[in-house]
Amino acid sequence: MSLYLDNAATTPVRPEVLEAMAPYLTRYFGNPSSHHEVGEAAASALDDARSRVAAVLGMRTGDVTFTSGGTESNNAAIKGLVLGSGKRHLVTTAIEHESVLASADYLSRLHGVAVTHAPIDATGTLTPDALAASLRAGTALVSVGYANNEIGTVQDAAALAAVAHERGVPLHLDAVQAAGWLPLAGLGADAVTVAGHKVGAPKGTGILAVRGRLPFEPLLHGGGQERGRRSGTPDVAGAVAIATALTLAEAERAEEAARVAGLRDAFVSRVLALVPDARVTGHPTRRLPGTASFVFPGTNGETVLLELERRGVVSSSGSACAAGSNEASHVLLAIGLEHDTARTAVRFTLPHGLTASLDPVADAVAAAVTAVGSRG
Repeated sequence: MSLYLDNAATTPVRPEVLEAMAPYLTRYFGNPSSHHEVGEAAASALDDARSRVAAVLGMRTGDVTFTSGGTESNNAAIKGLVLGSGKRHLVTTAIEHESVLASADYLSRLHGVAVTHAPIDATGTLTPDALAASLRAGTALVSVGYANNEIGTVQDAAALAAVAHERGVPLHLDAVQAAGWLPLAGLGADAVTVAGHKVGAPKGTGILAVRGRLPFEPLLHGGGQERGRRSGTPDVAGAVAIATALTLAEAERAEEAARVAGLRDAFVSRVLALVPDARVTGHPTRRLPGTASFVFPGTNGETVLLELERRGVVSSSGSACAAGSNEASHVLLAIGLEHDTARTAVRFTLPHGLTASLDPVADAVAAAVTAVGSRG
């Protein structure tokens, strides 16, 4: 079986998570809104899951809403907070996930919201000064990815939150890629989004946490579940799953991050030594522990991926949301790469629990790039 190094796209469900959620698919299957013993058992599990998530995020239990994943959470956070505010200006950046950029576009087209893409530098970093210059009197929200899904650059979330708050603007932090690798509490964010399938829970599970009583316009209307922020019968098993996965990942985070970062750094050094024209994209040090992203000028990223798979390594050219596209990554173009160079990108995202050297993978990368380059 191939070595899977595309964990930013999705991760396998952890055995502990399957075990924790199974009773709520079978024995404790009740609707948590039902006022009888079967429903109350489900409601108790939902409350417990909410409390565990809140503890990891450093927020109150009532701040936590369970969703279907990162895309829904980002849509709900951005649309809900902007439309609820009554203001008509949103600040984000050009390197955000498609769910953030598309939500901003929706607000611009249909609600007259002005969108400012705050400038980022060649490493994908948004500085506090650049953010401050992008704010204005009518700014409703700042929405920023804590860690970029393609190049792994990590933003100074606490510093950005301080700048936003000084101007009375809430900060939404897309923490989908950061969860399990970086601390999520104590950052000052007013809204945080997480996707379960990035941390060992099933696909279709997510979290939106919105602090306190910020005005919020829900996307889904109906029975008023999830404190009115997301109507519909809650997925109790999914909530238990993502709470379990997030709690486990947080308990292991510091040790895992340090070990995996060391393996990643050795891998990057070997690739750069073996492939003369290779370049690392993103911030050289302030990046996710499990992310190593490169461009290989003179090749084609998709072709390199095919060669790698022939050699037993599965990786990606960037976001899974754009996999197979002939278009260059919007993230790489935004940090200043030429179109032809951006199309040579390959991203390796490492798993939790990795202990083995990645030297054989680096050797496979060198062989794959050589094979593609020799074809002209």
